[in-house]
Amino acid sequence: MWRGRSWAVGARSMSSWWSNVEPAPKDPILGVTEAYLADPSPDKVNVGVGAYRDDNGKPVVLECVREAERRIAGNLNMEYLPMGGSNKMIEESLKLAYGEDSEFIKDRRIAAVQSLSGTGACRLFADFQKRFLPDSQIYIPVPTWANHHNIWRDARVPQQTFHYYHPESRGLDFAALMEDIKNAPNGSFFLLHACAHNPTGVDPSEEQWREISHLFRVKNHFPFFDMAYQGFASGDPERDAKAIRIFLEDGHLIGCAQSYAKNMGLYGQRVGCLSILCEDEMQAVAVKSQLQQIARPMYSNPPVHGSLIVLIILSDPDLKSLWLKEVKVMADRIIGMRKALRENLEKLGSPLSWEHITNQSSYSLEKCKEDCGDGNVNVISEIGMFCYSGMTPEQVDRLTNEFHIYMTRNGRISMAGVTTGNVTYLANAIHEVTKST
Repeated sequence: MWRGRSWAVGARSMSSWWSNVEPAPKDPILGVTEAYLADPSPDKVNVGVGAYRDDNGKPVVLECVREAERRIAGNLNMEYLPMGGSNKMIEESLKLAYGEDSEFIKDRRIAAVQSLSGTGACRLFADFQKRFLPDSQIYIPVPTWANHHNIWRDARVPQQTFHYYHPESRGLDFAALMEDIKNAPNGSFFLLHACAHNPTGVDPSEEQWREISHLFRVKNHFPFFDMAYQGFASGDPERDAKAIRIFLEDGHLIGCAQSYAKNMGLYGQRVGCLSILCEDEMQAVAVKSQLQQIARPMYSNPPVHGSLIVLIILSDPDLKSLWLKEVKVMADRIIGMRKALRENLEKLGSPLSWEHITNQSSYSLEKCKEDCGDGNVNVISEIGMFCYSGMTPEQVDRLTNEFHIYMTRNGRISMAGVTTGNVTYLANAIHEVTKST
């Protein structure tokens, strides 16, 4: 009798354990693809996905990746990697970010671990920051990739923001950015996009990066670079790492998150690298050991397959040469679609300026000062996968509801989803919802 009553009460208690759990809001980026896939319209277009597509709108597997997989198949084991991942893959990743002949690599001053792509690298660093500098905070640009806020929030690192985008010029609000860097407490952490800023596509010029680096030195700030698009932005990995190299030349200690999702098309392999430049080798050993300890209860060790692909490509001169050619083809197609979209909008007589779509980050600081004046320096430049259209959420809703065009409601267009087959339709639809602006 007692046992029966006890079981009944227990059953009722168990059934209510999760009754307070509400459905999570849809991810603003991944939810776009879900809605696109559910749309039966034959005219639908997805320019929300942050993944490269060929000119037929199909996913791409690079030939260098195919060849690397052929070499892996049946020849290599699938044993656990160490907690820190593949040391050889890490070494090749550091060469890509810090330079082939980097003194910091030679002096063993970089603590680095393989990560679950760029997201995992950011999360490891956020947890490391919280564990060893618990009173610190992170300054994040406005706007930024939405998941950046989630990452540092879940690591319980307080967040502040700094100015970045200038909506009126659709470029960089350089004056406000520098003012925010100046006003931040000395020794603050800043999240910086190394190239191809997501979601705006707006990057500082080389001259501006040098000014930013100088002010960071004055303020003793720590720069953490999220480099998700090295090579994919301009087609040249060296050029895309220029911001990092400037900070290294100026004597900064930095952190860097690398991802091979975009530049090698390894989206589902989740392979990346987190690195932190330290004062000396002893400090680097200590930092790496702590990064590994943070990774251990999260996922124990990273997956092996993606790291093998990256290692084979970067360590083989012929495959690396092929990869450099293929990544340039991807970047050039994106650049070509930028040009086509702008031309189509201008042919339609759009009342808006679309120059920012094609004006790359070669727009110089001197030219910017001529155009904007020294007091409000805004670079109009976009590069990489994303274009910040400037459309309102209401205009984006019209694109979806009337034209079956899907993108995030902040007006971000993934240029990877633009093809020669849909660019005219896309331009006509954008013109239709913006012509009365």
